[in-house]
Amino acid sequence: MVTLLVGALWTSASREVAAGDVARMPSPHAGFPAPDFALEDLSGETVSLADYRGQVVIVNLWASWCGPCRAEMPALQSVYESLSAEGLVVLAVNSTAQDTEEAARAFVTEHALTFPVLLDREDSVSQAYRLRSLPSTFIVDRQGVIDSVLIGGPLAEAVLRSKVADLLAEAP
Repeated sequence: MVTLLVGALWTSASREVAAGDVARMPSPHAGFPAPDFALEDLSGETVSLADYRGQVVIVNLWASWCGPCRAEMPALQSVYESLSAEGLVVLAVNSTAQDTEEAARAFVTEHALTFPVLLDREDSVSQAYRLRSLPSTFIVDRQGVIDSVLIGGPLAEAVLRSKVADLLAEAP
């Protein structure tokens, strides 16, 4: 009986959510596909998460006014610089609906960021990823599945490296 009840609950919780029904969508979590998105970067080019299938992706949601976001950006930059040749990508998604584009650009210059910085002007990624706190970081494996969800920060470089090490060791 318990197995039947658990099965029914699992089926209900994992059913596919209709497009546009974000309010009922469960928060993305480990073991489930990362919600795809397409946003403009700072140069106006459209970048999607799907563009990086086959690579390990750190999706980091941040804002320029967020203290922990400021504190963890050097760690993200360092990890990106040292592991990008192994297939690591960092997509820094600025919560532009809660920030300004000008502040995001100044932040990128101040921190000398070299990974893609995307502008979430319509709050679509924040909604799809059920943003609860800034920063929020999602580690996505080469198949597009969320491996880890790290809410809050600042994240230490050692934590980031440990979260991506095994994923990078897997064959593309």
